[in-house]
Amino acid sequence: MKKIVKTTAVALSVTLIAGISASKAYSAEQSDTVRLGGQPFGVRFYNDGVVVTELEDFFDGCRYLCPARSGGLKTGDVIKAAGDRQVKTNEDMQSITADSSGKPICFTVERNGKRLERSVTPQKNISGQYLLGAWVRDSCAGIGTVTYYDDDRNYFAALGHGICDADTGALMPLGSAEIVRASINSVTKSAAGKPGSLNGYFTGESIGELTDNTSLGVYGKAQGDALDEGRSVEIADFDEIKTGKAEIFTTITEGEPEYYTIEITDICNSSPESNENFVIKITDKRLLDECGGIVQGMSGSPIIQNGKLVGAVTHVFLNSPKEGYGVSARYMVSNRNE
Repeated sequence: MKKIVKTTAVALSVTLIAGISASKAYSAEQSDTVRLGGQPFGVRFYNDGVVVTELEDFFDGCRYLCPARSGGLKTGDVIKAAGDRQVKTNEDMQSITADSSGKPICFTVERNGKRLERSVTPQKNISGQYLLGAWVRDSCAGIGTVTYYDDDRNYFAALGHGICDADTGALMPLGSAEIVRASINSVTKSAAGKPGSLNGYFTGESIGELTDNTSLGVYGKAQGDALDEGRSVEIADFDEIKTGKAEIFTTITEGEPEYYTIEITDICNSSPESNENFVIKITDKRLLDECGGIVQGMSGSPIIQNGKLVGAVTHVFLNSPKEGYGVSARYMVSNRNE
């Protein structure tokens, strides 16, 4: 059996990887027809709090220690507050620690959906600075692809997986996130063991904001008619997805989205909470020549079969970049919070 090592197909300065969200109630009212995406977008994502990405010992002149670990903090914790002060940025953490004078700090932490309090006493390092021994992250930015736009409900869906912390793999808590237009100006080709990427830049034009970050994709509100140019397409139910020929609709140059031939080779997971519902293989010579297969930045690219939107690209197989996973479009539609 071929061993599958996968990574998400999204290009970011801090890699966005698929995470696992808590079970949720699915929307009773679902769209049947949406507008096709395929356009690249940029996202500036700011956490609701700061994520602890690493705990690290430091030397105080006599010994190595990590106050954060000793105080009960763990990698993946989301720090929301210190005492009665909200924590929103890395700079907040730095100033709170520096101003502590070595007194205990009571942190309010979110861990696995629960609120906890942990007391951490900063210690001086060999240079006399008060430190916690914790690395934290407050934001990320990058490029992905829009899957569809629902003009009846004025929302869009993209990526096909969540925005997760690159170090911990946990879904990043959404504070705020702006969506801007992006332009692709080059491609780094994928090769076995080395995922490629769509390379581009933000044009600066805001087109909306994110409202939900989930394991099946990100969702948001569009501004005006920013995303309504796509053709109308019917959403396929999961049981309509079949092995055989299909297409992806994506943008790999500065031009418009184009159709590229693929094959759906396996229907592998029927769970409505999975973003790995079926396996795709790139067969289009143009896409293979230019990209080597699936590259980071294609996450969210819509997949069309028999004239219907069946899903979106989510992952590329590191050891076989011609192949990757797709998520069901019907599950993406059902997953959105109303």
